[in-house]
Amino acid sequence: MATATKAKKKTVRLASGRKRARQDVDLNAHNTALRSRFRTVIKNVQKAVDAGEKDKAVELFKSAQPVIDSVADKKLFHKNKAARHKSRLAAKVKALAAA
Repeated sequence: MATATKAKKKTVRLASGRKRARQDVDLNAHNTALRSRFRTVIKNVQKAVDAGEKDKAVELFKSAQPVIDSVADKKLFHKNKAARHKSRLAAKVKALAAA
């Protein structure tokens, strides 16, 4: 597979299909931004835990929870995935505070 170009998409003939294609571009950009924010808040908490910064980790975790929940509410990720991430982060923050 030496082709570096993307496969060309066919143009849609129906007006409703063209509208759907236009909307999909914006929706894709929005979902990508939300997914990126989700990953960023998780990484920030993880970095604080790895650095051993208790107060910062707790503060970042508190600010990460609503972001994780909102992504699940918008069904970008399954609610169980969001709960799993929150649970694992909470355990790491708690272990850091106990140590």
